Amino acid sequence: MKETIIALLDEALANLKQQGVLPAETSPTIKVDPTKDKAHGDYATNLALMLAKPAGKKPRDLAEALVAALPESPAVSKTEIAGPGFINFFAATDAVAQVVAQVLESGDAYGRSLAGQGQKVQVEFVSANPTGPLHVGHGRGAAIGDSLCRLLEAVGYDVTREFYYNDAGAQISNLARSVQARVKGLGPEDAGWPEDGYRGGYIQDVANSYLAGETVHADDRHVTAKGDPDDLDAIREFAVAYLRREQDLDLKAFGVEFDVYFLESSLYEEGKVEATVERLIDKGHTYEEDGALWLRTTDFGDDKDRVMRKQDGGYTYFLPDVAYHLDKWQRGFTQVINEQGADHHSTVTRVRAGLQALDADIPQGWPDYVLHQMVLVTRSGVEVKLSKRAGSYVTLRDLIDEVGRDATRYFLAARRADSQLTFDIDLARSQSNDNPVYYVQYAHARVCSVLRRIESEGQAFDHGLAMANLASLTEDQEKALMNRLARYPEVVTHAATSREPQQVAQYLQDLAADFHTCYNAVKVMVEDDALRNARLALGLATRQVIRNGLDLLGVGAPEEM
Repeated sequence: MKETIIALLDEALANLKQQGVLPAETSPTIKVDPTKDKAHGDYATNLALMLAKPAGKKPRDLAEALVAALPESPAVSKTEIAGPGFINFFAATDAVAQVVAQVLESGDAYGRSLAGQGQKVQVEFVSANPTGPLHVGHGRGAAIGDSLCRLLEAVGYDVTREFYYNDAGAQISNLARSVQARVKGLGPEDAGWPEDGYRGGYIQDVANSYLAGETVHADDRHVTAKGDPDDLDAIREFAVAYLRREQDLDLKAFGVEFDVYFLESSLYEEGKVEATVERLIDKGHTYEEDGALWLRTTDFGDDKDRVMRKQDGGYTYFLPDVAYHLDKWQRGFTQVINEQGADHHSTVTRVRAGLQALDADIPQGWPDYVLHQMVLVTRSGVEVKLSKRAGSYVTLRDLIDEVGRDATRYFLAARRADSQLTFDIDLARSQSNDNPVYYVQYAHARVCSVLRRIESEGQAFDHGLAMANLASLTEDQEKALMNRLARYPEVVTHAATSREPQQVAQYLQDLAADFHTCYNAVKVMVEDDALRNARLALGLATRQVIRNGLDLLGVGAPEEM
């Protein structure tokens, strides 16, 4: 319907140009939006206000000229001019109702498109250090990142999901020493405990498995513990594999899979970090000072230059990030999106600066970032901080165990990434309309319940009869629901383009609200076969769109609740 109105306005503009009412070079972007108040029609445009100045007319006078120049269309029942010059469009019932047929014909494909034209895009997300269980921040990254991948695939992109394992550096050394201390019978309260050691109960689990000589099957490796308390390298190798397996299990429980697991250690083993340093030196963007090697990141927009190689010869953490992203570029990913926590904000500028300093024809502003804010977990209004598994933070598995995968994924993806999120465990567990995921899933289950009732009464849904009588869906609540269904493809496209999965979640809540309102106001089980089947078709179309939208968020669509 929206596209139809835009096409009609485009023709009206052409007519006014021919008449000399508008300059011939006028080529505005026509904006048509759903109205908030249905008393003002179904859609509205401010086109007359936009063009009043170049036309040399009052907005309301130009609005009248535009309406007069509109071609006749069976899709529009009437138009009205409101306020200073808004044009309101009232959709004809027949035209609105066709969305029901379109949804049922398209099924799972409704809302999908080929806009991305098969372009390759890599999305890196989660990328947790293998030093402990995934925490709720990782969970938010997983929910947003995976939903973003699903959205991009829905609009025609060829998506690669990648997890970057920081399996090198000081944190891994701290992990190894922590496990070794546990292997030797020490605890966090003992004098010999490492200063920066990990204190969670999972460290004891790793130590017990190591001493028992267990074999760990991680994503790309199988490691058998040596059981030697003094072999720190063996402990490090086993601990990383053990915790990678734990993270894999967490992600599996969350319904998240990756195409590529990239190891930071491989950058060192394959000489890519050293090669990056040499290239930066060759390009003349480095200098030595105070025994350290610096990169002139200020030449590329950073607020100060950054150390690449410290006095002790070790690299700062942003240098392997530059090497890693050069590797992404060399793998052919001209579009890359990094979904990370907001604590990575400071690295964005310096990584991009490092990439520009390589003079590798990498575009400015590459890669793109989606940064999510922290998650506050509450129960009974009180913040929950501790976990039995981790000891000092709430894990993703804690939430899944508490409220289930669906509620966890929905809650973590349903807010803008750049806004802080309070995860209310009590709300997520409640079976009430205040719980958004329950509210949406219940709408889907409600349609399934009606179908079961129809079947139990021996009145099977007649698709042909329904399609022939969609024009009988004339109630205001039915029309509002159908207009909402028609907006779904636009929501999917916009959510993918703006990289905001929460737009789908908000749409689903609005759709569920329209459905519940319609269900409560309009009786489905009427005697009139034609009307009953038309209303059933509307319910089936709603169920289909809810299922399609929930799938983009990685959330299930139960048939009973």
